[in-house]
Amino acid sequence: MTPVSTFGELAAVDPLFVSSNEAESSPHVQKQPNDSALLDSYSEAVVSAAERVSPSVVQILTSKMSGGVTRPSGSGSGFLISQDGLVLTNSHVVHGAKKIEVVLSDSRRPDVVLIGEDPETDIAVLRVYAPSLKPAPLGTSANIRVGQVAIAIGNPYGFQYSVTAGVVSALGRSIRSTSGRLIDNIIQTDAALNPGNSGGPLVNSRGEVIGVNTAVILPAQGISFAIAIDTVSYIAGLLVRDGKIRRSYVGIAGQTVPIHRRIVRFYHLPMESGVLVLEVEKDSPAERAGLMPGDLIYALGDHSVSNLDELHRVLLGDKIGQELPIKIIRQTEEVTLSVTPVELDRR
Repeated sequence: MTPVSTFGELAAVDPLFVSSNEAESSPHVQKQPNDSALLDSYSEAVVSAAERVSPSVVQILTSKMSGGVTRPSGSGSGFLISQDGLVLTNSHVVHGAKKIEVVLSDSRRPDVVLIGEDPETDIAVLRVYAPSLKPAPLGTSANIRVGQVAIAIGNPYGFQYSVTAGVVSALGRSIRSTSGRLIDNIIQTDAALNPGNSGGPLVNSRGEVIGVNTAVILPAQGISFAIAIDTVSYIAGLLVRDGKIRRSYVGIAGQTVPIHRRIVRFYHLPMESGVLVLEVEKDSPAERAGLMPGDLIYALGDHSVSNLDELHRVLLGDKIGQELPIKIIRQTEEVTLSVTPVELDRR
């Protein structure tokens, strides 16, 4: 008859039955890893970052005219970037608003003016007039790494100063603004965003702003986007200086098309696609340059142009009034023309 094991015998061979005191003293039993210190460090980072930035976050309330009456139209977020009251937010938060209100973290509602906005990059700058303001520390988006902690602070659905945390999911994304232009260098995160978060800061574990929360894909989960702070700082500086972003245009309608492989090889082109000119506006810089429907643009100035979005990027304000070489394929011939872009608002 096989003897039945006693509890004592089972405990001697099975570490599951070893008491905590015995486990600590036994050289043959491995301790289970303790994540409490790691969780505490993560929590401390999020708490510290939120405490550092939350006093700089504001709620933005907008109203529009409807039936001859000013009615509430929406809300969003923003954050202070200077002690003299400059506030960053999204253009779509304030665009077309008849009235803009800013609620500070201490519930003050100071006077506010719109300094400027750029729907093309979805950035707007406001100024509030109040003492004792605390600006958020700005970081850089140049050194962001996929996987690092990302913390979003805002006012989703009116719940003021809500904090969500996640990680940077991807870098270098592109999304289209409401105007149809492409916004580059977008940060993708899985920090939960909802309506009302738009315009709020995305910060790193040191409490430095690395982006401006701008969009979420519905009904997807964990896919949110923020405009990189390096892009935002550049656009905001121009808005403070000029009140708008000056862009140039040449006066064509076009589309991105592939370039025939034989032409790519024959002319040693650095790309396999370009912008096909579909239409040339009358009395435009393109017409004066001699561009015609059917031409295929592959370079403007010192920049290669493989698609319509790249052409838009090249046509920034510093190109206004400059005579630039524009390289095209006309039928099978390579042709170089000269075009002088003009300011978009002066068409």
